[in-house]
Amino acid sequence: MKRLIEKGLMFGNLVEVSSPALVERYNRALQHLAGKQTKLNEFHIDISGFSPQIGHELGDPQYLNPNGCNRQFILLTTEQRTAPLLNMQFSTSREIMRQFIEANEAALFALTARDAVAGELANTVFEVSIPERLLAIRRITVEADTTGAHVADAHELNAKIAQFREEDDAWFDDVLIAKMIGLAKKTGDVTRNPVTLPRMEFETPNFWTRHFGGLYVFRSTDESGVIHMADDDDPFEDLPVDRVMAREDANKIARFLSDNDLVEPIVKARGADAAAILRQKMDFMLVDVAATLGQDLKGATRRDLRNIARQLGSALPPAFHGLGDLLRWVETGGKWPRITSEHPAFFYTLRATAGPTRDLVNMLLAELTPLDVRQLFICHKELFYGLYAGWSDAKKSYVADFLEAEYQVDKAGARAALFGAEPGMAETSDTPSPWDEPKGRAHQIELVGPWGAVRKERD
Repeated sequence: MKRLIEKGLMFGNLVEVSSPALVERYNRALQHLAGKQTKLNEFHIDISGFSPQIGHELGDPQYLNPNGCNRQFILLTTEQRTAPLLNMQFSTSREIMRQFIEANEAALFALTARDAVAGELANTVFEVSIPERLLAIRRITVEADTTGAHVADAHELNAKIAQFREEDDAWFDDVLIAKMIGLAKKTGDVTRNPVTLPRMEFETPNFWTRHFGGLYVFRSTDESGVIHMADDDDPFEDLPVDRVMAREDANKIARFLSDNDLVEPIVKARGADAAAILRQKMDFMLVDVAATLGQDLKGATRRDLRNIARQLGSALPPAFHGLGDLLRWVETGGKWPRITSEHPAFFYTLRATAGPTRDLVNMLLAELTPLDVRQLFICHKELFYGLYAGWSDAKKSYVADFLEAEYQVDKAGARAALFGAEPGMAETSDTPSPWDEPKGRAHQIELVGPWGAVRKERD
C-alpha cells in the first residue's frame, strides 16, 4: 500500500494532530468515549477522529466503533469535514458526519477552540449478529458535546437565566445566582454567544454495510430490496423486503435496478462521452489480462494496450468483446449489440440514474464490475484497497499511476464526467424511465436487455 500512500491515494486528506494541546484534548475525549488513551505524540485522524496509527497502537481498528453499528467520533477541528472516513461500516456515516459539521460549523469552531467535541452516530440497534437487525436501522441521531459538557452546561445556564427572569424574587435566591455564575465561568456569555449543538436526525432508508460480507439495502424504492455479496443465502432468506438477491443473481439484480429506475445505459446518459468511458473500461480489462500473463505495463500508452490486445487474441475476456461491440455501435452505428444481463459486459454498460440513491447504486455497480478500477476506486474504496493487495506489481503500478495522473488532478470533473451531476435530495414521481423513448424521437432500435429501448442520436 506504500505506493498508494505516497501518491495520496490512501490516507489522503487526513488531519494531522501534533500539538501537545490537541493530543491532550484527544486523549480526554478518547478516555471519555472508550476508556483508553494513546501514548503517541503525533498522529492523523479522519472525519470521525479515528486514527490508523492509534488503531495499530491499541491493536483495535474499531476502537471508536464497537460492534460496528454506533460509530463514535472525536472532533478537534472543523477541518475534519473534508477528511475521508476510514474503516467504514456503513455508507451513510461519512455524509452524516459531513452534514453535521457543516450545519454546526460556527458552534463547533467555538467549542473546539478550547475542548474536543465527542459524540456518537446513534441508532436503536446495538449489535448486528443477524441481518434482520440491520434492517431495523432507519434513523441515525447525532449526539455530541465537549468532554467538559459545555453544551449541556449552556442549556442548563439558559434554563437558569429564564428562571431568573420569570421569578419575582429571583434577586434574593443566592443559590440560583451562585449556580448561574458557576456555569457562566465554564460557558461564557450564552446570551450573546449561544453555545448549542442541536440533536440532528438523519433518515437512512438506503445504505451499504460491510457486515455479512457486504449488503446493499434499498427501501425508498417502489420495491424494497437487499442485495448481498455473501456465498450463503440462508441468513437472508426471511428478510422483510420485497426482493432478496445474491451477487450471482445477475438477472434478478438487473431487473430490480431497471424496475426501480435506478440505472441508465452509459450510451444514453445525458452529457456522457460514452465512447471515452467505454474505451477506458476496455483498457482496464486489457491491463488486468496483460498483468495476469506477466506483460510489462510500465509507461504503457493506449497504443501499447492496443498492441497487447492484438497479441492476446483469444485470451481477451468476453466482457472486453461485448464493450468493443458497443463501442463500435457508438462510433460507427450499425446493428445494436444485444447485451443481456447474462453477458459479462452487462453491468459495465450502466451507470446510476440521478437521485438520492445514485452513489449507492454506483457503489453496487463498482462491486459488480471490479475490472473498472477507476469506478472501483471512486465509488468503493474499501473494496478497492482489499482487491489491490492481491494484484500483481505490474497492475498495482499501472493503476496507481493512472489514478494519480487522471483522477487526482480533477476529482470533481472526473466524477461529473462519469456519473453526471451531484444527486438531488428527492426524486419526483414523474421522472421518466431511462429506458423510455425521449419525446419527439421517432426512430426505434433494438432492445437492450429484456427491459426497454435505447436510442442513438441522429444528425
